[in-house]
Amino acid sequence: MPDVTGRACRTDATPTSPLAPARFCPPVFLRPAMIQTLLASAALRAWGKNSMLAAACETVLTSAEGVRLLGYMSRQPRPHQRGTVVLLHGWEGSANSTYIRTTGRFLFRRGFDVFRLNFRDHGSSHHLNPGIFYAVLLDEVFDAVRQVAEKERGRPIFLAGFSLGGNFALRIARKCAQAPIPGLRHVFAISPVLDPDKATDRIDANRFILHYFLKKWRRSLNTKQHIFPERYDFSDLINSETIREMTERLLVRYSAYDSAMAYFNGYNLVNDGLSEIQLPTTIVTAEDDPIIPVDDFYDLVISGTTRIMVQPHGGHNGFLEGWRMTGWYERVMAETFGSS
Repeated sequence: MPDVTGRACRTDATPTSPLAPARFCPPVFLRPAMIQTLLASAALRAWGKNSMLAAACETVLTSAEGVRLLGYMSRQPRPHQRGTVVLLHGWEGSANSTYIRTTGRFLFRRGFDVFRLNFRDHGSSHHLNPGIFYAVLLDEVFDAVRQVAEKERGRPIFLAGFSLGGNFALRIARKCAQAPIPGLRHVFAISPVLDPDKATDRIDANRFILHYFLKKWRRSLNTKQHIFPERYDFSDLINSETIREMTERLLVRYSAYDSAMAYFNGYNLVNDGLSEIQLPTTIVTAEDDPIIPVDDFYDLVISGTTRIMVQPHGGHNGFLEGWRMTGWYERVMAETFGSS
């Protein structure tokens, strides 16, 4: 299946009615990958009126295993038929991350309902569960998306995720081959993590990105320890100097995993990791992403329902188009969902 850069991805079927590929062409001042990556989460992008936030209602979804996840539903005035978009944030982000708020605002203005979900221990949800967040915990996120869909009673559902949220979205799409979610029409992943082992090394190698994630993860662990002091003591790992070191220490003490590699293997999506997806799925990534290696996308085995759009520029979760710093992928997402 050809992508927008002209290189070939491996496929075992023919794409079904793909949209015409679009090329992301940022102005020169926005082309550097780190500028795209840093501005993607810049608070100034979310300034201004946001009707999605004004309409938001907080809700807690409880999974079959008793895990509680915090989310926010923003509904259009009824009657309404465009459907609901479920948004999944990245690691140490939240339902209120800049890229979630701006994407949700864009889609809400175009007539979609929007549900923003927090993963466990993200946002202000640390108190809801005694157990800590691990990226391998797919079932609770899958169950939350399923519950949102069931409440819509057959209306169209769309799922979009960023970075680690993109990884979750793709795993949900894959799981739907055995356990379909009613009404789920399309899955969209922006800068999804395919190989968490490689992504961790890249984060650790970039001092700006490393500082960003270490600061947020330390704050999250301190919050969890404060709420459950009898259960957690992170003092021996909180001063780790890399994400890999902190991950290794956390896993040894508080999980059944004996190494980061064993843990990462539990949610990597390389090679044929997406081959079972049957739902219409779109993946957007950039050649200059400082966290996610682009070569892994060219080595994927995909079905004919999956479209991969590789752009020369965009950084990680960026794809910002101009001085207003709007996301190019938002237009692609709205067009895709509108035609699904």
